[in-house]
Amino acid sequence: MKIKNILFILAISTLIFSCKNDDNEASFDAAKQALEDDVALIDYLQKHYLNEADGGIWTIKNGETPLMEQVEVQNITKDDISYKLYYLIKEQGVGRNASKFDSVYVDYTGILLDSTVFDPGRLTWFDLTSVLNSGASGFAFGLENFKEGVKIINSDESFYFENTGKGILFMPSGLGYGSNAQSVIPENSPLIFEISLNSINESDHDNDGILSKDEDVDNDGDINDDDTDEDDIANYLDVDDDGDGKLTRDEDTNKNGNWFDDDADGDGIPNFLDKDS
Repeated sequence: MKIKNILFILAISTLIFSCKNDDNEASFDAAKQALEDDVALIDYLQKHYLNEADGGIWTIKNGETPLMEQVEVQNITKDDISYKLYYLIKEQGVGRNASKFDSVYVDYTGILLDSTVFDPGRLTWFDLTSVLNSGASGFAFGLENFKEGVKIINSDESFYFENTGKGILFMPSGLGYGSNAQSVIPENSPLIFEISLNSINESDHDNDGILSKDEDVDNDGDINDDDTDEDDIANYLDVDDDGDGKLTRDEDTNKNGNWFDDDADGDGIPNFLDKDS
């Protein structure tokens, strides 16, 4: 049974990355659900295969190679819960690797394990930092395993992409919407995304000259908890990271485009993070 052509449900694409409800979280056992989801995902991956003829996912009937033997595993910790995200790379892509803090131009389709298409998707830009903070965070994590393609511009200025990163993400509900049902997505639903990564825009959310992904000062993979001047504004959104009254973008004193090698008082702390420099 081919996954793409079954029960195609009209959905609003932005729903998938913009809805969140925390009402049930206090009493919900996320760790237990993560284990149950992993069992469901493994069962699915053992019973389905990738049809090389059309690129679709089909049910195994004649001893085809199960997806479980083709996928790779990405271990992710979110809110102190360990998750396993499975991903299959059809084509790696040839450009830059995606970062979960960048913006991406993607084509995608969202699917449930019962083959319901909950989001037919579209070719669109997503700010992955917003996705991490609001919706199916596994989408942002999973895209880090792919590279962008090459943009080809025609003589009439129209364009298309070649050699894009293509693959499939299989994620537990904890990296999706957890116990909060969303439209046609039941609660505690593992999700599947077929993706094609066309292009990447390396984001600088506060336009301070430092890429958002480089404002992870403590190197823990989360830019939301880095707030050097403790003003409740994360560095990647703060135009004055150290609160010294001087804009971060003006603290590259040697004008070489590298804010990390400017240390006026020689204390090992870059100027833009050092209120005393």
